[in-house]
Amino acid sequence: MFLCDISRNLPVHFLIYYQIMQEINVSTVAVIHLLGLQDTHRVTFVVFFLFFVVYCLTVCGNLLIIALVSYSRILHTPMYFFLTQLSASDIILASDILPNILQAVVVKDNIISFTDCIAQFYFFDVSETADCLLLTVMCYDRYLAICQPLHYTRIMTPQFCLRMVIATWIASTSVVLIHTLTITKLDFCGLNIIDHFFCDLDPILKLSCSDITAVEIEVTMLSALLVGIPFFMIIISYVNILVTILQIPSITGRQKAFSTCSAHLFVVSMYYGTLLCVYLVPNSNQSWDVTKFLSLLYTVVTPLMNPIIYSLRNKDLRNAVEKVINEFYQFARNYR
Repeated sequence: MFLCDISRNLPVHFLIYYQIMQEINVSTVAVIHLLGLQDTHRVTFVVFFLFFVVYCLTVCGNLLIIALVSYSRILHTPMYFFLTQLSASDIILASDILPNILQAVVVKDNIISFTDCIAQFYFFDVSETADCLLLTVMCYDRYLAICQPLHYTRIMTPQFCLRMVIATWIASTSVVLIHTLTITKLDFCGLNIIDHFFCDLDPILKLSCSDITAVEIEVTMLSALLVGIPFFMIIISYVNILVTILQIPSITGRQKAFSTCSAHLFVVSMYYGTLLCVYLVPNSNQSWDVTKFLSLLYTVVTPLMNPIIYSLRNKDLRNAVEKVINEFYQFARNYR
């Protein structure tokens, strides 16, 4: 009765506004419109062909590394074992992001269900977290090989490497699952438009009409644990590596030692450089176009470049490729 009496005295336009807001608040987001790369519709075929080629090269290149390391005995070392895991993570990332980009290029109104959006974010985050941890483990491998060579074979045993890889994937999948489930408990209502080409954390949180403070604190703490700490470990390891290399008396010895970690250092610089620019630089200081471009670097370019960088900078991989080609050629000649 009291509410009815108040409603009679309220202006009509206020009651209409109140009813509209109530309908918005109770409606949940079922589908999401990904705006994607909006300026590409004028050259749809060219952009689609470019991303399709990138996707094929990324998957084939990383699968080639996995196959080579599995086939060639000279590559059965800790560094290449970790490299296969990095390649697997890059395949997951490329398969999670690029097919959706291809669809967005062809279809102007790219619609994705909210469930698929959360799933895409989960696999994206798992891959990114796994990359951070795997790059740290690979850096530790290089640190032992250069700074503690006498202890390398004793520490980097096959059992230790397997435990490190298992721990990496368990940590990545479980920790990401924690804050993904926390995100799903939020209320999502109102606008269902994401101005991005995939479902990233910040665009998803902007759709929520709940208080996201707790989620932001949780994500910050977990990111510091699985991204920040590994990053500082990599910096400390490379400082020690560079100090050790500079203490080598011969120039040839310094060049040989540096060549063993140059590819990894380049990948780390490219990966963390773009990642830090996207997530540490405030959004007010960079436009969404810049954010999208930087996101393309670590979601599309980095998985493509990893096998190329390691292949070009690694003599063992090139020798393994030549050996496989020669064996295939000999097999083809004998078969004829």
